[in-house]
Amino acid sequence: MSVIEGQTWSAHSYEENARFVSDLGTGVFEWLDPQPGERILDLGCGDGALTERLVAAGAVVVGVDGSPDFVDAAKARGIDARLGDGHELAFESEFDAVFSNAALHWMTRPAEVAAGVRRALKAGGRFVGEFGGHTNVAAIVTALHAIGAKHGIDPALASPWYFPTPDAYAELLSANGFSVERIALIPRPTPLPTGLKGWVRTFRQPFFDGAGDNAPIVLNEIEELLSHTLRDEAGRWTADYVRLRFIAKAV
Repeated sequence: MSVIEGQTWSAHSYEENARFVSDLGTGVFEWLDPQPGERILDLGCGDGALTERLVAAGAVVVGVDGSPDFVDAAKARGIDARLGDGHELAFESEFDAVFSNAALHWMTRPAEVAAGVRRALKAGGRFVGEFGGHTNVAAIVTALHAIGAKHGIDPALASPWYFPTPDAYAELLSANGFSVERIALIPRPTPLPTGLKGWVRTFRQPFFDGAGDNAPIVLNEIEELLSHTLRDEAGRWTADYVRLRFIAKAV
């Protein structure tokens, strides 16, 4: 992942509250269809849980992530993981494919990311990824904005992500040396095994840092507001995820 100001990652917290992120990566993994001997860059590799599947498929894999804790966790799995910013990739014509799952929405200068990926790929190489698309977690973002405004929290802290439409992202890829072969916006309501509080604490800690001593009150108010739409009668929470999945070829 890229480095987002104020956002830090704990491999332990991620395992506890967000393991579904890699567990639900099967669809984009199938679109990649890694082959034995291929050299693949996993951009935003996180703790390496999904990267292990690339290695198991016989690929030669390099993982890059902006979180030191994630890189250490990936290395502990035996992954060739390196600390780096997705906006500043330094590879040149090295990979048969670049793969990314649930990371590109953290990289808010997407043209720089696409240009770096294109440089990293061999001619004809493929860029395959999935990340948050247009309207991803819209209800959660709306609640953060509303409750944040009430408590004087910087609205920029509510939604730091890049969630494009398929048309906008296809245009960006085409402008940076790719031919888009397939792109789709996929609604994917996602159960939150540790509830809403675990999710927002994991993914928007800077927002609660901005709340200061009022953070517990803010968290309770967000949960109450969203309970009417994202919590069922049994108390189970489901986030309103929408994913953008794509395959593009370097031309």
